Amino acid sequence: MTNDHPKPTLDELIDQIGEAGARICDIDASEAGAGNISVYMGWDVEVRRHFPNAEEIELPVPAPALAGGTVLATGSGRRLRQIEKDPLASIGAVKVHEGGATGTLYTSNTRRFQRLTSEFNSHLAVHQDQVAARGIDFQAVVHAQPPHLTYLSHIPAYRDTERMNRAILRWEPETIVSLSQGIGVLEFMIPGSDEMGNANVAGLREFEITLWSKHGTMSRSDISVYRAVDRVEYAETGAKYEYMDLVAGSRAEGLSREEISTVASTFSIESRWL
Repeated sequence: MTNDHPKPTLDELIDQIGEAGARICDIDASEAGAGNISVYMGWDVEVRRHFPNAEEIELPVPAPALAGGTVLATGSGRRLRQIEKDPLASIGAVKVHEGGATGTLYTSNTRRFQRLTSEFNSHLAVHQDQVAARGIDFQAVVHAQPPHLTYLSHIPAYRDTERMNRAILRWEPETIVSLSQGIGVLEFMIPGSDEMGNANVAGLREFEITLWSKHGTMSRSDISVYRAVDRVEYAETGAKYEYMDLVAGSRAEGLSREEISTVASTFSIESRWL
């Protein structure tokens, strides 16, 4: 199985990463160096024109399904708001070797990071799992820290996948269309741990965005980087409405399940939340 959409060029993907980073910052979902972005390309890509410097690295998790492909990833400590202005300073390209244990990291002459994002293991694990299971040749993964979603996850009642989805899907008619699978809620786990990585991989098999309770989100798309960011925006907007309603004393009715179902039916949307 491969994506039906035209393959983007490396320049297009670098631009998308820059614009996506700026948008994540626009919605206050990435303070300082928080948040990171990666893209998997399963076809042959010439990266040396952009990233002339090469070094061999061990991958943080095995990724045999990605062998021969390339993963673009943001660098550790680089602020997402900086990427658009000088993307080559903040992005590295990893060509995955046969067997998926090692790769070649290509970087630019303006590189401003020592290593790739500290959550490269989580990104790589999601790419490996999705490519192995579905045979896709493209995927974008975005980690962000949207404040209203993260706040709700500090409230025990919202650390429940059904409760959270009922809450965020009821505020805008567009949400059931753009976030039809909903969001998978994970309990708090240590960031970067194997436990967190395994739970996140499992969550993203079922959903296209997961909420890491008391931390942030990870979203994926096999269409574009933009689409992965859209999922963060829709989920965060729903959470903002829910937060506003809590502050106001739960006075708004929101969309009823019947109204949500009518919207979904009109746009031929299937969802477990109808």
